[in-house]
Amino acid sequence: MGMVGGGRGAFIGGVHRMAAALDSQIELVCGAFSSDPERSRLSGEDFYLPADRVYGSYAEMIEKEQLLPEGERMDFVSIVTPNHLHYGPAKMALEHGFHVVCDKPLCFSMEEAEELVALVEETGLIFALTHNYTGYPMVKQARAMIKAGELGAIRKVVVEYPQGWLSTKLEDTEQKQAGWRTDPSRSGIAGAMGDIGTHAENLAEYITGLEITELCADLTAFVPGRQLDDDGNVLLRFSNGAKGVLHASQICAGEENDLNIRVYGTKGGFHWRQMEPNTLTVKWLDKPVEVRRTGVGELYPEATAHTRIPAGHPEGYLEAFANIYRNFAHCVRARLAGEAPDPLMLDYPGVKDGLRGMKFIQKVVASNNSKEKWIKI
Repeated sequence: MGMVGGGRGAFIGGVHRMAAALDSQIELVCGAFSSDPERSRLSGEDFYLPADRVYGSYAEMIEKEQLLPEGERMDFVSIVTPNHLHYGPAKMALEHGFHVVCDKPLCFSMEEAEELVALVEETGLIFALTHNYTGYPMVKQARAMIKAGELGAIRKVVVEYPQGWLSTKLEDTEQKQAGWRTDPSRSGIAGAMGDIGTHAENLAEYITGLEITELCADLTAFVPGRQLDDDGNVLLRFSNGAKGVLHASQICAGEENDLNIRVYGTKGGFHWRQMEPNTLTVKWLDKPVEVRRTGVGELYPEATAHTRIPAGHPEGYLEAFANIYRNFAHCVRARLAGEAPDPLMLDYPGVKDGLRGMKFIQKVVASNNSKEKWIKI
């Protein structure tokens, strides 16, 4: 793995490195860890990389790594930069024959997203997007239950992602994460809805297997002087006729990362919370409530394949993140060996999921700004 971004002072870069290393399938061999060459060099020292594999820019890294012999050069690029810096390294990596893992959302604009989709289709390279919440075993259990028809026809989806960390104008304190996430020149056209609303959108479509076809959105910047939304409420219509509600907010004082989803069908429903990820609560029309637990009893193969440790030992954020990297690594390894990957390992978000997310952001903002009630995706 070669990494773009994620150097000293970065949050998500460390998460990516831990997740990639968890299964001992991926080795960090090089990186351009900052747009500041000196900070990149110091970060390389932190990670005990040889000086000649630490680069001052992603362009230098991609060009020089391509010249190294196969087996020595990096096999893929992991992009862990702010949104406006996803497209450049992703495009260049694909054009130079490298597979890509990219943090979400996919990029800065729809035009960039569409070009990346076209490049992936043209090159046939493997592209993973780290919508990490899809990696939880009980999320995969929920998806498998719906696919098997256990809940019947899906009628209602309620998905929420409340946070409280931006309840004040934190960006004025030079806090790095708040600074770029509330800056339209780096974050894009949406704030909370682009940052965490896309996680909620992705989770709803992933679990149900349905697509959002229309939406009606109301966005607000509650904190005075903030340029992008810090709160959003969206009504949803799905491809099978189901209806839904999506709420994403970063001004819910006291909330941490309470991503949660409720799905209801004609036979029953369930509730899953990211802050209690090993539990899936299932409710039925005609029988008692069931509590499904990671690693306990008979679960679908999709859930079992992504369960790592015996029941009762909490599996959380890093393990879910690592499931994406493990599956990606398995597919890259199979590609290098000329073999077909295990179908269970093909389960990770890809570039088209990123395109869906970018369309969602674009249409939510368009709906908020329009006099029309409903906007088609």
